Amino acid sequence: MTRSGLLRSMLYVPANSWRMLSNGLLGREDAAIFDLEDAVPHGEKETARIFARDAIPAYKEAGIDVYVRVNSISTGLTQEDVGIVMSEGLDGIVLSKTETTEDISRLAEFLKTAEEQRGVEAERVSIVALVETPRGVENVFAIAASNPRLAGIAFGAGDFLREMGVGFAVTRLHAEEYYPIILYPRVRLAQAAKANNLEAIDTPFFGLLIDVEGLRKETEQVKLLGFTGKQLTHPRHVDAANEVFSPSPEEIDYAKSIAAAYEEAEARGAGSTSFRGRMIDYAMWRMAKDMLSKAEAIAAKAESRQ
Repeated sequence: MTRSGLLRSMLYVPANSWRMLSNGLLGREDAAIFDLEDAVPHGEKETARIFARDAIPAYKEAGIDVYVRVNSISTGLTQEDVGIVMSEGLDGIVLSKTETTEDISRLAEFLKTAEEQRGVEAERVSIVALVETPRGVENVFAIAASNPRLAGIAFGAGDFLREMGVGFAVTRLHAEEYYPIILYPRVRLAQAAKANNLEAIDTPFFGLLIDVEGLRKETEQVKLLGFTGKQLTHPRHVDAANEVFSPSPEEIDYAKSIAAAYEEAEARGAGSTSFRGRMIDYAMWRMAKDMLSKAEAIAAKAESRQ
């Protein structure tokens, strides 16, 4: 299965608007999410499916991974969504309102059928489970372990808060004020993703679209919880998300130094050493190597988009 392993920024694009799909090609997002769900009126679902399918080649040529957010299993629209958008360039499906392992199993069946019918490589298309309800949060550990197609777990706080009875009240709060309200589901989702080696993708920002610094601060906070990427609703948020979820040059240099110091000690038969007054052991070496691997993936993606 093809997985880039790099989903720092996932930008939603309403699939029923060819103009917005075209504008999305100008960004630096790691992935676009062509939206067939909330952003598309029921009467335009068919048009959105066709536009989504037809826009995939241009995004792939631009070096942008392509995901499609399909309607939830409960709507009865999911299979048709998948059947029409399936194509060789499609990287993944974002499943709205994932609540159970059965939701993932049903989607996997739809994908298998569509891949066979469209002549797409088997199991090429991955799944991002979008968890948006209290029931989904409760079941997230089982969901995260349920299917090898899963590439990530994403949080949708809007519907979650609606079901919790908060509703629009959260939009009147500053990000610092609503952060504690959704801390528990965020932690639970991030841990479920990490326990299964999946990407953990945070909810879109609720603040004003122009508040890029607020978006950046929230992204820095959720990074400390274990999130590796963020869903975005405006192109101006892409650069901030990419920067937060990327190692800085200073961090890369530090990681290289730690790795070298540990490897030198290991060659001497030592299991640990000191570096700049700190103890360095195998766990620190692993952290350094993970950071360097991510930096290499980011550099490779940037080079592919030159």
